[in-house]
Amino acid sequence: MRALIVVDVQNDFCPGGALPVMGGDEIVDPINEAMVGFDAVILTQDWHPVGHSSFASGHYAESFSRVEMPYGPQVLWPDHCVQGTTGALFHGALRSDRADLVLRKGYRSAIDSYSAFFENDQITPTGLEGYLNSRGLRDLTFAGLATDYCVAFSALDAIRQGFKVTVDTRLCRAINMGESLELALSKMESAKVSVV
Repeated sequence: MRALIVVDVQNDFCPGGALPVMGGDEIVDPINEAMVGFDAVILTQDWHPVGHSSFASGHYAESFSRVEMPYGPQVLWPDHCVQGTTGALFHGALRSDRADLVLRKGYRSAIDSYSAFFENDQITPTGLEGYLNSRGLRDLTFAGLATDYCVAFSALDAIRQGFKVTVDTRLCRAINMGESLELALSKMESAKVSVV
């Protein structure tokens, strides 16, 4: 059975948001149209508490600078997708009513979570693997924001968990900081993610 996993299509990642991905709103209608072709639709939602450790504001540092965390290197982001704020809500045009599951991530204050499967320590699971397995959803297509961070991390973790994985780049947009998009695409292709 096939699942469409729509990653973080939230107001803060769309134009006008706190951490906008260029063209992030352009994928909403195509994602809605794609939903009908899948056995299940899963939405992930970045859901940070106030003062999350990945926020540059808490480190008195520049946004997009890097620090070393106990779990490894961490990009420091502008405050975004704070629990209960408008920025954390799904884009208003996204058919969130079609979702079988909404998975919130990044809610632990001391650790960031790009992947839909694991926190950034690569150890702490979100529970998504168990949900997919229990429903027999083994063929996964990823869409959403951003290609080079949360989508790529999710796709790579899905491959490691033994799923068949496709990333539909027509339904994604990237931050593309430095060479982050090129690097993410290369890693996914090397890991045998089908990138279309």
